[in-house]
Amino acid sequence: MKRILSALRSLAVLTAVAPAAFGAFAQAPQPPEIAARTYLLVDVTANQVLAAKDIDAPVEQASLTKLMTGYLVFDALRAKKISLEQKLPVSVRAWKMPGSRMFIDPKMQVPVEDLIKGMIVQSGNDATMALAEGVGGTAENFVKLMNDQAQALGMKGTSYKNPEGLTEPGHTTTARDLSVLAMRLMKDFPEYMHYYSTKQYSYPGTPASNGSNRNSLLFRDPTVDGLKTGHTAAAGYCLVATSKREFPGVGQRRLLSIVLGAASENARANESQKLLNWGYTAFEAVKLFEAGKPVATPAVWKGTENTLKIGREEAIVVAVPSGSAGKITTQIARPDPLVAPFTKGQSVGHLKVMLGEQALAEVPLIALEGVDQAGILGRAWDAIRLWIK
Repeated sequence: MKRILSALRSLAVLTAVAPAAFGAFAQAPQPPEIAARTYLLVDVTANQVLAAKDIDAPVEQASLTKLMTGYLVFDALRAKKISLEQKLPVSVRAWKMPGSRMFIDPKMQVPVEDLIKGMIVQSGNDATMALAEGVGGTAENFVKLMNDQAQALGMKGTSYKNPEGLTEPGHTTTARDLSVLAMRLMKDFPEYMHYYSTKQYSYPGTPASNGSNRNSLLFRDPTVDGLKTGHTAAAGYCLVATSKREFPGVGQRRLLSIVLGAASENARANESQKLLNWGYTAFEAVKLFEAGKPVATPAVWKGTENTLKIGREEAIVVAVPSGSAGKITTQIARPDPLVAPFTKGQSVGHLKVMLGEQALAEVPLIALEGVDQAGILGRAWDAIRLWIK
């Protein structure tokens, strides 16, 4: 049983970013032509990939690197290692950073919150270095933290050499890894996501003309609320964009697009917008089960309760090609028999969603409530019943 549960946990990680099975359908929606080296479109709400091209190819990271820097800064804030109001010094190294800048200098003591805005809105390499030194002590130690965190998140194709994203040998990632990082960033630190939708920011005493967010989709599409742009000569023009739109019967539906290696600033925005619009129209979201509601209540043996409620703490939503919602069927795969004890949140199997004869998605199921082990007599009686069964 431990091997089964371990396999299911591994499957849960893989299905979050594995290409969906839509390619097996004759009626599968075909993505539009995207002028980029690699791209990826994920339905975050349904946890499904809708379109992908070369998502495991190593690519230059450029300022998309700052997504990981932000992750570690937010983690330090939550752990109270730093505070938003705390002022950090600006080292000569930070001041002299080339590329996009916040325009801070060693005479300044800059609050962490302003440095965060400088890093995200202005894509300031100087602000990023100041944050890295403030959290890690040194940039080199911070880079070690970045690589450790990447490994912890399962980003197997990523290697960090600096906190800001300037071109350096070996400083690479993949579209798949960026999707893992972006989704974990949104899930783990929702309280800080508003920084990524900030359209304008400039620190007092620095050029106001430098204050517009590089993500032009924020100004074009009111449903777009993040996340980060990147550009170097080696990387081309890159954009990790997120959008949330309301749909009847489902509520908020979020998509994540990753476009890497576009030809221009305008092209990365256009191609990202094209992907997002296509994802919302070519696929419809179907809510199968409400958050916290049991998908099934199978029998439990040797427990203080006779049944176990299994489901998900969040709503179970799947994305299907538009017009095919009526063809969905579901199957539950779980260990049998279920023998107590079970703790709340324990993996108990998965829900397999089928569209016709093809597997569409596999959703891990957990115990919604705990079930303690029964007493000696109860366990003995159930042991006899199981033997007879």
